[in-house]
Amino acid sequence: QVQPVESGGGSVQAGGSLRLSCTVSGYTYCMAWFRQAPGKEREGVARIYNGSGSTLYADSVKGRFTISRDNAKNTLYLQMNSLKPEDTAMYYCAARRSSAVCALFQRDFGYWGQGTQVTISS
Repeated sequence: QVQPVESGGGSVQAGGSLRLSCTVSGYTYCMAWFRQAPGKEREGVARIYNGSGSTLYADSVKGRFTISRDNAKNTLYLQMNSLKPEDTAMYYCAARRSSAVCALFQRDFGYWGQGTQVTISS
């Protein structure tokens, strides 16, 4: 059973940094971070293939966020720098077990964490 568990959310001022973590048991083919702000649809933030380490980012976070994974610890990370108020959202970790194209679409992922709140004040 693959059950992602997120941690590391919190409240910081604009321009600050946070690092999110997600631990997952079992094999996964690719993993990603999504976020959902109040009143908005859930959107993909970043994705990583666990084997190759290939990454994909939403335009809104390119150059500010970095997704990475420590396979030995079964842990996914999202380093978030230069945070903006518009980054405020619930952040979710997602995982896929089967080998297929993993883009930043919710339908590509079958396992989801409960989310961790990130709040950025101006």
